[in-house]
Amino acid sequence: MLPAPSPSPESAADANSPYQLLAGVERALWLPALVCSSGVTAERLQDLPAWGQALLDGRLPEPARDFGDPEALQVLRRLVAELGLCELAQGSAAMVRQVLRAMLWHLDRLIDRPAGEPRASAITRMEAAFRAAWVQQRQGWEEVLVLFKSLGDLPDLQWDDLRGRLSSREWAEARRIGELLTQLKDLTAFVQAIGRAEVVPTLPSADHALPAPQSPRPMVAVAVTTHLVDQPSEVRGVKRSGQIARMLASEAAMVRHPLLRRLWRARFAEQQLLTYEDEAVLTQWRLQPDARRATASALHVQPLARGPMLVCLDTSGSMRGAPENVAKACVLQALRSAHGARRACRLLAFGGAGELLEQELALTTNGLNHLLDLMGQGFDGGTDVQTPLERAVALCDADPAYAQADILLVSDGEFGVTPATLEMLRSCKARRGLRVHAILIGDRETIGLLEVSDHIHWVRAWRRYATDIRDAYTDGFSPVHSQSLTALYFPNAIRR
Repeated sequence: MLPAPSPSPESAADANSPYQLLAGVERALWLPALVCSSGVTAERLQDLPAWGQALLDGRLPEPARDFGDPEALQVLRRLVAELGLCELAQGSAAMVRQVLRAMLWHLDRLIDRPAGEPRASAITRMEAAFRAAWVQQRQGWEEVLVLFKSLGDLPDLQWDDLRGRLSSREWAEARRIGELLTQLKDLTAFVQAIGRAEVVPTLPSADHALPAPQSPRPMVAVAVTTHLVDQPSEVRGVKRSGQIARMLASEAAMVRHPLLRRLWRARFAEQQLLTYEDEAVLTQWRLQPDARRATASALHVQPLARGPMLVCLDTSGSMRGAPENVAKACVLQALRSAHGARRACRLLAFGGAGELLEQELALTTNGLNHLLDLMGQGFDGGTDVQTPLERAVALCDADPAYAQADILLVSDGEFGVTPATLEMLRSCKARRGLRVHAILIGDRETIGLLEVSDHIHWVRAWRRYATDIRDAYTDGFSPVHSQSLTALYFPNAIRR
């Protein structure tokens, strides 16, 4: 028996017609494109890719792309142009997907009309419903694109995910923090330069010459001692001098003796009295260029950037108010920079002992919920920087996605680091090339911050970013545990 002849490609295509056209349609549009009752299925599947590419380019497709229903598509074309959806969808695949899904949904509603009602009347109702829906949706999507500007595509965000969030207090707070970033351009540039996965070219372009970015010089805290001679302090020995207040008891006994007092006067005149030797030592810490890293810094002619980030965010009570606003802006900019360059980014929000919140920062539904929850919460609690630093080192060693990660530490610097944690961090720096970038939101650098960080961006004018009078600590709130340290440590210094 002879085998049956294999079907030709033409006959296979005819058997699958018109569903072989689904290969050119985005997977998220398959279901609404297939179940839509308006037009012709073959023409609809053939025209959808053309509509998608045209909207992505910011324009309308040619009028012949009408899904096999020119009467209804003519109305939708006019509405898309009138509502400015082409400009809104330009460069955003998520926006294009949302527009096409809405068009197919409203086209499918045309068949649900009472018996005897003309189709022209149903198209008029469809026009009013489409316009009303997109007046609201356009405003919401504009807020999303403003908040996450420069991100390009928002692949995993749909209108259904955002609709319940746009009217929330957390979303309003996120919008306010996003506007704050326009005033923190230096901070934005500092966050974008974090990473070491790629070498950033510093050669000037052909159009215009740009100065090569200067990498910050490594600094180290050096102890400078000053010896204050003859100042009240620890007794170091005995010396000869004319200081009566410090003479020994044996010299004082000669003052009342009838004969030895003459010897005492002679020794006093010659500055030969036996006296105690006092010397006070004053130690001051000063920042100086680190000579040990000078050679290593000179080798990095081209700075490194782009790579995974581990954001350690200080949520202690001392960060309340204006520092909290700047810290949230740092997290939002980290999300922008990570998403724009397809970089992994994880948030480690820490407070007191045992308080560590670890979340992945990404423009997904869960990632957006985590971001908005952070924007809506207030900062309070203690400061335990050991836990997030140890967790960050563990991620660098255990997770391949963060093997080349850098740490971004956002804090006011009011913390100390234990020797064990500091040694673990230094070991990871030597072993993996880890770098710690710190954003200091406060008035002074601390020894703990200087020991941990390789580069520090100091936001000195943090008070100007307060939103209301409470952020300026005028409502009685104090970031320390007592509002009157003088009364605590010197109880008799203040009279009640």
